[in-house]
Amino acid sequence: MQDTSKQYDAVIDTCKSLFVKKMSDYGSAWRILRLPSLTDQIFIKAQRIRSLQQNDVRKVDEGEVSEFIGIINYCIMALIQLEKGVVEQPDLSTEEATALYEKHVAITKKLMEDKNHDYGEAWRDMRVSSLTDLILQKLLRVKQIEDNQGKTLVSEGIDANYQDMINYAVFAIIHINN
Repeated sequence: MQDTSKQYDAVIDTCKSLFVKKMSDYGSAWRILRLPSLTDQIFIKAQRIRSLQQNDVRKVDEGEVSEFIGIINYCIMALIQLEKGVVEQPDLSTEEATALYEKHVAITKKLMEDKNHDYGEAWRDMRVSSLTDLILQKLLRVKQIEDNQGKTLVSEGIDANYQDMINYAVFAIIHINN
């Protein structure tokens, strides 16, 4: 599992670098987005990945990795929104947003390590297309929870679904890079 931890950190470093650069370009404009808007952005990225996996022709010169990075960053934004709430105006400096990003990555990585231990790194034997489908399934679950005003009877909450999507996207990037 030591390799997994290093590989995970390398993927997250790439994602965080892009997040910080976009914070420099745009500030925290994303702070005005409500959770369903973030969920829809993630859904668009996951649908595009699925299309790329199914279609032979690509008309935009961006592959799956950039879309998985987008899923990771949007999920982290959603976790921050869950914690801090939606605002009417951007309110986070790059430093504050980066600290929150790192906080949610640490929590999500710990979840990955715990599940990875219990499941024996089963994800290593999965296909990237299956990871994509799992992300899409999680998105449909999140949409249903959002439609239920965040209430669930026996299921984990929205935050756990975002965390799982982050971890599936990291696993997919690790697979693609190998």
